[in-house]
Amino acid sequence: MCLGLWPAVLPGAGVGEIRVADDAGREVVLTEPARRVVSLSPHLTEILFHVDAGERVVGTVSFSDYPAAAARLPVVGSAGQLDLERIVALEPDLVVAWQSGNPARQLDRLQRLGITVYLNEPRRLADLAGTLERLSRLTGTQAVGTARAEALREGARALEVRYAGRSPVPLFYQIWDRPLMTVNDEHLIGEIIGLCGGVNVFGDVDSLVPRLNREAVLAADPEVIAGGGSGEADSAWVDAWRRWAGLTAVRRDNLFFIPPSLIQRQTPRILEGAALLCEFLELARSRRPAGSP
Repeated sequence: MCLGLWPAVLPGAGVGEIRVADDAGREVVLTEPARRVVSLSPHLTEILFHVDAGERVVGTVSFSDYPAAAARLPVVGSAGQLDLERIVALEPDLVVAWQSGNPARQLDRLQRLGITVYLNEPRRLADLAGTLERLSRLTGTQAVGTARAEALREGARALEVRYAGRSPVPLFYQIWDRPLMTVNDEHLIGEIIGLCGGVNVFGDVDSLVPRLNREAVLAADPEVIAGGGSGEADSAWVDAWRRWAGLTAVRRDNLFFIPPSLIQRQTPRILEGAALLCEFLELARSRRPAGSP
């Protein structure tokens, strides 16, 4: 796993001018740190608070519920359907957007209105660390962002050292139930699976978030089934697999629930979700019949 990072600040920035590259490779320029920020994804809201820029956030989207202060902010629609009038009325000097989760046409409209938009799409832990550094640079909290980005890198390295070389565990990770959905190896969760010594049974599917039928999972017969649910303590999606008693994961009692906000949001808390997944895979290894690899 590579935890390298390209420069957070582009060369050639003028005095007092902030220039960074977003995840779409676009140059984002501010004349001074943003004072009014609108976040268009729960994970971006959480990241802004994590780098001590929460007091600069003036608007969020629905389900921006962490930390608690985020839930008290004005809501400008959902990640999938933005209220552009509300966003404009908040007079942001920076909008942080989720490239694959927000409607492209609405993001284009904001930019045509002259609003500075930063596009975020972390696919690897290195990208997430870079997000902390870049957003902290744009909001004037660079010292905090730099320290917390390095803490993220160190946490990932510690997991890698601990679980590198462990025997592979075939795994199906479920992120949604109806339709049944998983992730491929290009997804950030795919990297976490590999970090723990897991093998994503749908890792080579072309789509980042493939839709499946149950027959495909039954045919793959994973050793572990893990996933989230419709709530932070709702394991119903994972437990529902028990009806297929012939599955290896069911026979060995390797059905594991992970609170979705700990692994399905691209935030530093993903290390907590990763640690849980790694522990579950260790448990699955211990449940293998004698003589199994």
